[in-house]
Amino acid sequence: MGHLHIITPDPEAHKKIWIDTLGGKLVKIGPLEFAKFPGVFVGIRKGESNGGTETSVVDHLGFLTRDLAGTKQKLTAAGVQIVREMPATKQMFAMLPDKVKVEFTEDTAMDVPIRHHHIHFASDQIEPMRKWYAKTFGAVPGMRAKFKAADLPGVNLSWNPAEKPMAPIKGRALDHIGFEVRNIEEFGGKLAASGAKFERPVTKLPELGLTVAFLIDPYGTHIELTEGLTKF
Repeated sequence: MGHLHIITPDPEAHKKIWIDTLGGKLVKIGPLEFAKFPGVFVGIRKGESNGGTETSVVDHLGFLTRDLAGTKQKLTAAGVQIVREMPATKQMFAMLPDKVKVEFTEDTAMDVPIRHHHIHFASDQIEPMRKWYAKTFGAVPGMRAKFKAADLPGVNLSWNPAEKPMAPIKGRALDHIGFEVRNIEEFGGKLAASGAKFERPVTKLPELGLTVAFLIDPYGTHIELTEGLTKF
């Protein structure tokens, strides 16, 4: 997919969970640090944030695990609170540092211990938001169990209904989500021509080997586009 970027006053606490406990591989790109998993990078940057994922437009993140009981044991031993368990569907929710909520679902047939799976939005405008991701990024609308959803390479986007507009994610612990794209300059030009408002235009960062751009969707999701991340 690209990446998920966490801003935290205590990066070591997140590295303990994402790398030591969950098994992500530490990747350093210049001053940036990521935990690399099959399907996604989780960026961890020092800074202050103003809230967790709940009550924001991105309610939680979703990963698949080959051994749910083992994952629960490791997280609990690391001091992470398990806030909800659903034995019938072999799922659980964990509250990571800074109130970043993560769902884990067991898939015993996986060829890796853990894999990125989905981003779960909360919105009072599910259909317009889903159509925006379909139009803007080519996401394919569908259903995931009972949830309205849309698929992109490497990630399922799912939606929970909300009674009111949810808070934007910029400045929260999960500050932004990131999509890796090919030909970012051409893609960014098409988005701008279609009316997308860029917070930061397409910018080359040769010192990092990346080209990036930032925008915010009409519903409050802070998004970074990258080209070059997958080579790391």
